[in-house]
Order: sequence, then C-alpha cells, then structure tokens
Amino acid sequence: MAGNKIKKAELEGIYVDINQLPGGNIPEIALAGRSNVGKSSLINKICNRKNLAKSSSTPGKTRTINYYLINDQWFMVDLPGYGYARVSRDEKARWKKMIEAYLSQRKQLRGVIQLLDIRHEPGENDILMKNWLIHLQIPVLIVATKADKLSRGARMKHMAIIRKTLDLPEMPLVFSAQSGDGVEELTAALAELI
Repeated sequence: MAGNKIKKAELEGIYVDINQLPGGNIPEIALAGRSNVGKSSLINKICNRKNLAKSSSTPGKTRTINYYLINDQWFMVDLPGYGYARVSRDEKARWKKMIEAYLSQRKQLRGVIQLLDIRHEPGENDILMKNWLIHLQIPVLIVATKADKLSRGARMKHMAIIRKTLDLPEMPLVFSAQSGDGVEELTAALAELI
C-alpha cells in the first residue's frame, strides 16, 4: 500500500446476507465493537469524510455489513454492533450468526479492528469477541474510542483496565474522532494489516 494516507473512500455496498458479499481477492479489514462505540465516527474521521458512514444517535442502527472501498485497494467492512439490549432475541441471533459466518469464512479478511469505549470496562461480549478472533487466528487491533471524553490522566487508568481485562500484550491504541488523536497510528496499523 503506497503511503498510509486514505485519499479515496466510497461506500461500495450494504449487505444483509453473507452470501451477497463481494467476490474477488480485495483485502478486507473489519470493524467490530459494541453498538454505539463510534464505528461510523471512526470511519468518517480516518477517511476524512463527514458523512461517508452514517452515525446514529440510536444504538444498534447498523444491521447490515457495510463495505467501504478505500484507495481503490482494500475494503473497510463495518459489521453490525453487538451487545445492544433493545433488539429482539431473533434479531440478535441473526446478527451473531452473520458476524460469526463473516469472521470464520472470509478468505479476504486480513484483520479486525475491535473498538471499545475507553470510558467503560470491556464487557462479556468484548471479551468473547477478542478471544474468538484469537481462536480463529485473525490479527486483532484493539482501539479505545472516545478518548476526548477523558482527561489524559484518566485515559491511562482506563487503558490499563482494558489491557488487564482483555489480557493484552500492550496498551490499546487510543482514538478520538473529535480531536483526531490516534488517526495517524491507526492508518499506519491498517496499512500494516493489509
């Protein structure tokens, strides 16, 4: 990948079924995280586009797998958020099945960016997701979002909790869509995964 900068980004497709996903060998990086963790804001920030990914004040809005073509070279894949309570059990089961099928079957998948809200200790779903990705031998990068909501001192404390809870070898990457913290580190990490 020439340089880390994202110069071009477009919504390629929105899919409700794993069997509809694009064919071919274009590498993919998936975004996973709880509903309302800031996946859309992260996509918009690193792609330097205001409304590329639609963010919503209603958690659990992304019920589809959304594909964004980046620099005409790779796909950023936004998976449905997990762990949102106000969704029917059937709907949750359908999302879970769709996410599991995607993660275990996609040959084009190069890695997963797992997002966590820096203000909250990782929950059961976060731990399960991280362990499952390790089990599947999928490279995973943990990113703590919404860093602007905490002071620098509080950030370190919260990152240490995330690191300990998820049993990480190193601190998670810190990111803020508001302040731009972590954008360069994240785009460099994406380039490495691809």
